[in-house]
Amino acid sequence: MREKEFLPLIKEKLKIDQLNPMQEKMMRSFSEARDIILLSPTGSGKTLAFILPVLKLLKPSTGRVQAVIIAPSRELVIQITRIFSSIAAGFKVTPLYGGHKVEDEVNSLAAGTDIVVATPGRLLDHLNRRNIDLLPTRILVLDEFDKSLELGFEKEMKKIVDRLKNVSRTILISATPADILPDFLKLNDPLKLNFLGESHELRTRIHSHRVDTDGKDKLNSLRVLLNDLANKGDGNDRCIIFVNHRESADRVAEYLCKHHIPAIVYHGQLDQKDREKAVAMFNNGSRPVLVATDLAARGLDIENVKSIVHYHQALTPETYTHRNGRTARVDREGDIYVLIGPDEDVKDFTEFDDTYYPDYDAPDSARPEYDSIYFSAGKKEKLSKGDIVGFLTKECGVPGDAIGKIDVYDHYALAAVRSSVAAEAVKEAKGKKIKGEKRIISLL
Repeated sequence: MREKEFLPLIKEKLKIDQLNPMQEKMMRSFSEARDIILLSPTGSGKTLAFILPVLKLLKPSTGRVQAVIIAPSRELVIQITRIFSSIAAGFKVTPLYGGHKVEDEVNSLAAGTDIVVATPGRLLDHLNRRNIDLLPTRILVLDEFDKSLELGFEKEMKKIVDRLKNVSRTILISATPADILPDFLKLNDPLKLNFLGESHELRTRIHSHRVDTDGKDKLNSLRVLLNDLANKGDGNDRCIIFVNHRESADRVAEYLCKHHIPAIVYHGQLDQKDREKAVAMFNNGSRPVLVATDLAARGLDIENVKSIVHYHQALTPETYTHRNGRTARVDREGDIYVLIGPDEDVKDFTEFDDTYYPDYDAPDSARPEYDSIYFSAGKKEKLSKGDIVGFLTKECGVPGDAIGKIDVYDHYALAAVRSSVAAEAVKEAKGKKIKGEKRIISLL
């Protein structure tokens, strides 16, 4: 695929006018017949940095797998697939991950595909069932390979790599350096591109604040902080609150909702659909506060995060870095707030610019501008964003400018609708057909 074909799509679909130095370096380096190890901090644009040279190497579509991208989490698989699909005109991209319907994946593979983006376990499962032929594959990308090894995927990855007999180019991507690479990665004179020094530049765009709490539990202090930030912001600031345990995430989110703070929870114990909904509602503004475990520190396709709150301190420097990397992305600035209990020691790797004193008299957070409306049909039922917009405007009387972000998944969809008209829209939708079928349409 030629650069003149996909570079205009980057501007149109991804709203990126200019590649950053790391992405340009990757494009230039791929002209050399060498494997590449790219080290770059979280939030620096690593995904696009490897997608561009992969697109450059693709031959015209034949319906056989040319490139395999392996990532450690389903969230990262979904993000990579979204970016690939938006700019890989003429090529089919197939995601494979746990929590996704196997039947849909089998059907998609049977119809032919050019690019596979997968978690190690799900890809190996399809290989063992002979649902996929990787013999034609020439390009292999291991995204966040350090995380894959950390999570214990080394055996699966070795079995997959052993079956990739015709790979001629391999790219390894990581936000942390690896001292020793596994033997099964038979790299060809790899070129190492180290952009980890860029994390210093990132630090200049992040403002780190210490927040002393009035009790061991921290819940009241968190509520006060969020109300304070909401009243000082522009009403659209998104915030991620990181905790160290799933149970804590549930407890904190429940407390915040009880106190009228629009929060939603995200952790590994939720099923895939609930995790997708949480990210969609966070991104569309109907739930601008995300309470999450460190599962959300990498790979999520999350937009415009203004603040990160460490309800629990991170356990390692790497985790601290990855959490903070969810804000101040793409040259934006962001704020970090670390809640410190009365008898709590501050971790050595934590740096503060100042101590922040929230206003305890700040009024409660305002209701979000948008609510989310659920549709029980998606891509597999041939439902599109245009169908949803047409239904909401023509059948439900929703003004076009009251419709926000729309996300369409395989078997359901979510539409952000201005809170002032959302409930009435759901009421009007009752009993009406969309695309010739009656569907469940409800307010989340």
